[in-house]
Amino acid sequence: MDSDTTQTTTPPPGPAPAGRQRTFFGHPLGLANLAGVEMWERFSFYGMQGILVYYLYYSATEGGLGLSEAEATSIVGAYGGLVYLSSVLGAWVADRLLGAERTLTSAAVLIMLGHISLAVIPSFLGVGVGLVCVALGAGTLKATTSAVLGDMYASGDDRRDAGFSIYYMAVNLGALFGPLLTGLLWDMRGFHWGFGLAALGMAAGLVQYLLLRRSTVGSAGREVPNPLPAAQRVRYAGLVLAVLAVVAVLSVVGVITAARLSGIVVVLTLLAAVGLFALMLTSRKISDVERSRVVSFIPMFVASAAFWSLFQQQFTVVAVYSDQRLDRTLFGWEMPPSWVTSINPIFIIVFAGVFAAMWQRLGPRQPSTPWKFAIGTTVMGAAFLLFIPYAGGGPNSTPLLWLVLILFLFTIAELCLSPVGQSLSTKLAPQAFHTQMIALYFLSVAVGSAASGWLARFYDPSHEVPYFLVLGGASVLVGLVIALTNGWISKKMAGVR
Repeated sequence: MDSDTTQTTTPPPGPAPAGRQRTFFGHPLGLANLAGVEMWERFSFYGMQGILVYYLYYSATEGGLGLSEAEATSIVGAYGGLVYLSSVLGAWVADRLLGAERTLTSAAVLIMLGHISLAVIPSFLGVGVGLVCVALGAGTLKATTSAVLGDMYASGDDRRDAGFSIYYMAVNLGALFGPLLTGLLWDMRGFHWGFGLAALGMAAGLVQYLLLRRSTVGSAGREVPNPLPAAQRVRYAGLVLAVLAVVAVLSVVGVITAARLSGIVVVLTLLAAVGLFALMLTSRKISDVERSRVVSFIPMFVASAAFWSLFQQQFTVVAVYSDQRLDRTLFGWEMPPSWVTSINPIFIIVFAGVFAAMWQRLGPRQPSTPWKFAIGTTVMGAAFLLFIPYAGGGPNSTPLLWLVLILFLFTIAELCLSPVGQSLSTKLAPQAFHTQMIALYFLSVAVGSAASGWLARFYDPSHEVPYFLVLGGASVLVGLVIALTNGWISKKMAGVR
């Protein structure tokens, strides 16, 4: 049997000492390949998402589907939540069937097929097929790339947080150029050309990963930590078919509608998170120390969900705001509203390296992870409060530079929380739930992403102050709570920083 498809029966060897292996800026060489495939995936993901809400609510004469803004933002929020909710399914497949690395490869193929569907299948059928494929594939890819990357570092390696920050910087190159280029093609040729470019980007990422797979990834992520007995596979396949049947029936009878989608995904994601926490905490396959670490992740989950419920409004409320309220004129030319989506990645590219160097230089003296989460949620809340000075204005009333300042704070908050959260999930993960612990972090992103669509229904351009004040204040409060409970959380982490 080909070595690519042979399951390992023992854990893969740990990483070789840094001095005896080829490295990428002092990190495992596989970091470059994993960052590359995620860079192209983010190119396609954000390139498509940057124009998606406009495709949904622009009129048919403008090339869109003519939905209401509330329905459009609900779909975008639900889609964002499903991306991260699907990380649980992908993690389960990785931990119980294929291993993280082979699951990663399959997910990349599925994402490419989803973008092709959006590009070539017209109307709501293309949206439905495309978003389902991209959501399932993207969530799976995010969980499994983090798992494979985590496997490349030894336990206690102080380079880990810095490695994830470098990975995050490379990924955001895709997030920068995706919306710029798909937005430009939308402006010149129409929405489907933009979706087609996203498909080409994902194809490039898949080819790059496959070409460098053997030489850079090696045995990382090949182990199946908790193999599913063959006798149980039919039962799980039947469960999947039953769930699909229920969703189809509820859609036909009108229970699942576009306007309700984001709220439904919030509830489903919270139930999935509670179930996964319960599964880990009651499992006989984890030790007392591992159980304590899972408990420590509960407040971090809450903080992460609060952060992402604001941050992901870049694709719901902030997207509509950029289209209708922002002065986008540059030297007499009005830039596409989707280009606003690229402002945050520019800052990520500039500052991710700074944060990575700072964490690496500080080493054991760097702030604990709870403190980083506290800073992230507090700064995110402050960013929302900065919308208030221009609240209630008319078209073109908000200067572009003011929104740039707000998105700069989005970036600082993100760098304190997002790559750190991914790294933390690999450090706290019980052995039997390696990838599923990473999926649990992404479930917090799913809750926040879906909530960003659900919260958008309360946004009223004529009464903006209460919206931004309540959400910004709530995020600041969450940050303060995490800071005050830092000691308890750190103790439960049992030696993990």
